[in-house]
Amino acid sequence: MGAQPPLILASASPRRRELLAQRGYKFEVVTAPVDETMPPHLTVRETVLLNARRKGAAVAALRPDACVVAADTLVALDGEPLGKPATRMIARRMLESLSGRTHQVFSGVWIEHRSASRVAGFIDVSQVKFRKLTSAEIDDYMRLVNVMDKAGAYAAQEDAIALIEGIEGSRANVIGLPIERLEPMLARRGYAI
Repeated sequence: MGAQPPLILASASPRRRELLAQRGYKFEVVTAPVDETMPPHLTVRETVLLNARRKGAAVAALRPDACVVAADTLVALDGEPLGKPATRMIARRMLESLSGRTHQVFSGVWIEHRSASRVAGFIDVSQVKFRKLTSAEIDDYMRLVNVMDKAGAYAAQEDAIALIEGIEGSRANVIGLPIERLEPMLARRGYAI
């Protein structure tokens, strides 16, 4: 039996790297230039899996010898995706719309080992309830956290003023990688921790 193929995370996200590293995985980070897309004819669920697959396939083409893990995460409110805000005004509007409400966080995960002709994917969803926020609390949060590079303009791991009242489902999914569902899939491929 040969050596275990390298494990690659196809993501520049420091949060995803941290989640994998905290669990004890040894992996490389390799990214490929893939634009995330939100086709209007797809649901949020379909969109995150499509984007994860596109990222994973692009890196698997570069490294067919490796087991590649890619992910994409979107926040959705009332079925509408909230991507990364383009301006601070849009970020504020996003936080105002999430205030006092429950929204969903969807992550699509794609695993591809091209030389072994093995692919798999899954979608995870968590329900996140925000407490009712005052305008001053939103101002404080936007001062403390870089809201511009986060879907929905917030990050669960940077919940500096306790925006989140509760999470139903995986907190790791809300951070960007549903590690609880990923681990058994990696274990079946020989990446036990």
